[in-house]
Amino acid sequence: MPSHLSADHPAAQPPGRGRVDALISQARRLKGEVDAVRRDAQGDGTDDPHGRWQRALYDLALHQLEDLDEHLAQLRDGPRPEPAPRSPVPAARTASACAADRSLLSRVGSAEWDLLTDAATWSPELYAILGRDPATPPLTLDELPSLVFEEDRPKLTAMVTGCLVDARRIDGEIRVVRPGGEVRTVHMMGEPVLDADGSTASMWAVLRDVSELRRSRQAVSETRDSLQRHRQQEQAEHRLAVELQEAVLPAWRGTLRLPHHGRQSLDLSGRCLPSTTSTQAGGTWYDALELPGDDTLLSVGDLTGHGPAATTGMAVLLGALRGMAMTGTRPGPLMTLLNRLLDTTAQPALGSAVCCRYRPETRTLVWAHAGHPAPLLFRDGTGRRLTPPDGVLLGATPGAAYGEAEEILETGDVLLLHTDGLMPGPATGPVSGDRLLGLAPRFAAAATAEDCLRVVVEELGGSDREIDGCVLVARVPAGHGAP
Repeated sequence: MPSHLSADHPAAQPPGRGRVDALISQARRLKGEVDAVRRDAQGDGTDDPHGRWQRALYDLALHQLEDLDEHLAQLRDGPRPEPAPRSPVPAARTASACAADRSLLSRVGSAEWDLLTDAATWSPELYAILGRDPATPPLTLDELPSLVFEEDRPKLTAMVTGCLVDARRIDGEIRVVRPGGEVRTVHMMGEPVLDADGSTASMWAVLRDVSELRRSRQAVSETRDSLQRHRQQEQAEHRLAVELQEAVLPAWRGTLRLPHHGRQSLDLSGRCLPSTTSTQAGGTWYDALELPGDDTLLSVGDLTGHGPAATTGMAVLLGALRGMAMTGTRPGPLMTLLNRLLDTTAQPALGSAVCCRYRPETRTLVWAHAGHPAPLLFRDGTGRRLTPPDGVLLGATPGAAYGEAEEILETGDVLLLHTDGLMPGPATGPVSGDRLLGLAPRFAAAATAEDCLRVVVEELGGSDREIDGCVLVARVPAGHGAP
């Protein structure tokens, strides 16, 4: 019904159809564009918290635009005619059919209550919203609370009293119970109608069914909360994984000084380059350890997975590697034992690793690998990949045996160990090694292992990488042993 403040006001006329038609066209065009974007965004079928939150927002926007479209159409066409009271109703339009009506035109209805005669007038849309048979008489203000959810009745009473007694506008939401027990949320707006002497003669109201809108907003709120919890969990897991990494891995990013009593047997430098596409810490490691007899253990590796589980598994694996190396276990048998360890863990995992044992007196490097890129050796401005012995991924084949290879190093040689994740993108293996081998001339001009590491970081540090990458550089200084 039209809004009015005085009983003798003329009824407002619908605005010009042309202007409203233009607004309707804009609303429908925008609705189509939003729906197209929603379909494109949902094309990958993702169901993570962020995806669910996006879908809820798209649905909410479409509900809003659908309401706007239909409200503008009602504005253009004006109020629908009132039904004749108690007229026969076809079977197809019984109360149950009205209750099933979900058309948007039924979402906005109007009513007026005459305080002098206690008569009430409802629009057909209001009957549909409340699930009432249009053949039944409209409810009076005294009867209206019988349709309202019990907890919301005091709110309705306060709004109506404020309107009739203090001439305040009605603007609030209440829940109504339709026949069959269905609860709908209705937004009610209204004003008092004054007679010639300023007394309240009646009250009019517009009631809008906002149930779908509220459900959409609730979905947005719930998915937003779920997304926030998911992010907080990710942040907590990331902090835990990083703290575990920092507790286990060498506390250095650059030159490493092992606690030798004499001179340093190798000039060492290393660094981990984090993934640019993931915030989760993985099971990647690099390590250098002083062994009895002045030998040095060098290792790099990677355990599948991300988060605390992968970092914990890496810590267990690295701890076992260090412990067995301290007992004098050679790299080949050491890999065999690590494979057995992964094969018997409760949480199945795969790992790759390379393990080198360097003896400074003879400049001998003995190494083994498990499905891992072979070390790269740089000498006199050229580089080559060491020929790998037999070795499969850790945890892939029960009872696998691992071979060993031996290399004699020379003064000034640079040995580079790295994980697959060091290289940007999915490139691994020989392709990754070829790119690193191209750095040989720059390594020849470097005076220290840290200078060599700086070359690697300058070349690869700014690249996009899908997983964490580690690099460990060892340079043979002058005056250590003789072949």
